[in-house]
Amino acid sequence: MPEILFQLTEDGSHTLYLPEIDEHYHSVHGAIQESRHVFIKAGFEACEAQQPCVFEVGFGTGLNALLTAIEAEKRRRKVRYTSVDLYPLALEQALMLNYGKIFGEETLFANFHQAAWNASVALNDWLSLHKIEADFASMPMGENEYDLIYFDAFAPNKQADLWQQEIFDRLFRSLRPDGIFVTYCAKGVVRRMLQASGFVVERLPGPPGKHEMLRGRRPSF
Repeated sequence: MPEILFQLTEDGSHTLYLPEIDEHYHSVHGAIQESRHVFIKAGFEACEAQQPCVFEVGFGTGLNALLTAIEAEKRRRKVRYTSVDLYPLALEQALMLNYGKIFGEETLFANFHQAAWNASVALNDWLSLHKIEADFASMPMGENEYDLIYFDAFAPNKQADLWQQEIFDRLFRSLRPDGIFVTYCAKGVVRRMLQASGFVVERLPGPPGKHEMLRGRRPSF
């Protein structure tokens, strides 16, 4: 296992740092702020499906999943949440993260990480979780399966194999009409690949520390 360091971000929540590749799991300007801004506000809240099927590239710390579960219960929306990660955190590392404590959801957060991989698990009345331990770069996907995609891979210069045209083509086909794709990344090359896949792409204001982010929608026509 590569060395993983815990760091407090500016909003008091943890991020993880991988010295081997000089990369953080979440923004040092605020892990929770970033996830809420990119994936909940620009993604979950914008998704029109009443019972959305969510697909996440990069389960990582489980923060996006936790925030989605909290929001699903608040809005009374049942969610089917699927997430893929090739290198899951060790359970003891995951349980040291402070997200559950911050939200008073320590049991729920622990359940996300204790849930079996490669199986569907009902975590509560509002969210079922299916974690897949696999290399997304070569993982097959069905068509018209999802209403919302969280693309939370490491940055393009750190995990280049996941920022390729074929990847975005596959994600586009996996979305249902009017489905939404969101990512923290706003690079022009990524925007152009999304457009080439068929997405209608918006540049949106980014979270603290980032000027912009991207949201794509699969047209209904």
